[in-house]
Amino acid sequence: MLLMPINMCHPGMRLAKNIYNDDGMVLLAVNVELTQRLIDRLFSYGIDYIYIEDSRTDDVIQEDIIQDETRTRAVIEIRNTFKKVMEDSNKRGSVSYYDIGRNFRDVMRMIIDDLSAHQGAMVMLNNMNIKDNYLFQHSVNVSIYAIMLGISYGYSRENLETLGLGALLHDIGKTKVPLGILRKPSQLTPEEFTEMKNHTNYGFQILKEEPNIPLISAHCALQHHERVNGSGYPRGLLGSDINEFAKWIGLVDSYDAMTTTRVYRRPLLPHEAMEQLFAGSTTMYDQSQIALFRDKIAIYPLGITVRLNTGEYGIVSKLNMAVPQRPIVRVLQDEAGTVLKEPYEIDLSKRLSVLISEIGEIKVDDLGTDPHIPTLL
Repeated sequence: MLLMPINMCHPGMRLAKNIYNDDGMVLLAVNVELTQRLIDRLFSYGIDYIYIEDSRTDDVIQEDIIQDETRTRAVIEIRNTFKKVMEDSNKRGSVSYYDIGRNFRDVMRMIIDDLSAHQGAMVMLNNMNIKDNYLFQHSVNVSIYAIMLGISYGYSRENLETLGLGALLHDIGKTKVPLGILRKPSQLTPEEFTEMKNHTNYGFQILKEEPNIPLISAHCALQHHERVNGSGYPRGLLGSDINEFAKWIGLVDSYDAMTTTRVYRRPLLPHEAMEQLFAGSTTMYDQSQIALFRDKIAIYPLGITVRLNTGEYGIVSKLNMAVPQRPIVRVLQDEAGTVLKEPYEIDLSKRLSVLISEIGEIKVDDLGTDPHIPTLL
């Protein structure tokens, strides 16, 4: 399969992975043939990349580390809970959400079980979802990243559930922010930004009294925008004063926000977002946490089309666990633009002079090439 930008796709291509709606249900299934109308609709939905079938890369398969059932259950629970809190905003007096902890603990166990079955795998959250409800999908993504890091860090099952609950509900306070601010497609005014920042306090107030929510999870909602140099909010905490779980969540919250389509900007590719995180590693984030995150994330997702500094085009065909930024690239098109009848692979960890220079367009003609692909070291 090839992971291609939607603006490089054309009619006649076939999907290699499902595309989901905002409820986590299949919108377009594997093997659907794309038409221009479908391509335009996907673009309007905010989908920037899709997997397409290609005979030269049949053996390049991204296995989902989270089952469809798990993701669908998580999205539905988030959607129903957040909508209920929004509806209750107009009610007088205090409102209890006794079922939040019970329902989300079940979701946490499903996510932990899925991730525990793929320990050692690098995470690629390239699930194809429409972006109408960014808040719901973002909450699920952040919980997956956080739990994956918690497993790698060696947290106990109980701590993983606490971390996961804090991650899944870290943005619940946004349900109290006016929709006009939450969905504004342009830059917020200073007054609007002040109100947006209040979502951390709102989230803490919602969660701290709930009997089935650990107090630490509530503090994750409060502190996930704090930064180690004191530049964060709401309290401007420094370094060790920030809860460790909140630091993990703040890191992955930033990463997922940067790599997700928003109405006011294009998404960054994983390696671009990681560069930005490292740029702030000495001032905003914990350096050891970023280092672990870097080692667990597929900086160049499997199947993505790339251009090398040699002028050759190809795809990332294998990940390199030891050096994530130096994957194996299958060259499909030479520097002259000629489609190769016999593609070959370059291990970038062994050819240090060869670099990925950009995410580039390649020709996707079905050549029926020999399945044996030699590796050029």
